[in-house]
Amino acid sequence: MKIVEVDMPKMKTSRSLAKRIRFTATGKLKRAKAGKSHLLSKKRKKRKLDLRRPGFVVKEDREKLRKLLPYSL
Repeated sequence: MKIVEVDMPKMKTSRSLAKRIRFTATGKLKRAKAGKSHLLSKKRKKRKLDLRRPGFVVKEDREKLRKLLPYSL
């Protein structure tokens, strides 16, 4: 009788999340801020400038999101 090894199934990466966030060199999760797509004429220049800069995922949510991206950092 031949013994066959069965590998566990691979974990799936959440593709929607993978397209929305990036890891920094220190392991933080960088994301885009919401509110920059439309109705820009009523928003102040300073607010639009701040929306261009990246946001970071808060520490409390970081571990939840890492589980959705198993093969990243």
